[in-house]
Amino acid sequence: MEVIYRAAFMFAFLWVITRIVGRSTLGELSTFELLLYVTMGDLVQQGVTQQDQSVTSGVLAVSVFALLTVALSYVNWRWPRVRPLVQGVPVVVMRDGEPELETMRSERLSLDDLALTAREEGITRFADIDLAVLEVNGRISFFTRSSSGNSGGPEPPQPG
Repeated sequence: MEVIYRAAFMFAFLWVITRIVGRSTLGELSTFELLLYVTMGDLVQQGVTQQDQSVTSGVLAVSVFALLTVALSYVNWRWPRVRPLVQGVPVVVMRDGEPELETMRSERLSLDDLALTAREEGITRFADIDLAVLEVNGRISFFTRSSSGNSGGPEPPQPG
């Protein structure tokens, strides 16, 4: 029973830590998911290498992590008002070509990081960016100004 309490405590602790650390540190995998996978791997490793002398406690701990992950998913689905607390909310980091410096500071996102990410998306100038949003998964979505003046849809066919 102590293994279940320890696993539940570590789950909550890792969740709080990842909320404090922020989301701009990782792109593909959320910080919490990375810590969850590393921790579960360590728990399994202890049972397999017999450091814990019990495979059962490793299985129990990983099972508790899995059940709590499913429970968090259910809470996110069932009560949308809780979603911003559990997952976070997207934030605007640039509007009309101007960086939102206070927002960037609070998210610990530097201008250099923003410029690097923009270049990776093929954007060479901040002035071309209409809106940049730091998503809950740590990625930045860019919405650029249309240079051709159309609404962003496909070009109409030209008579030929």
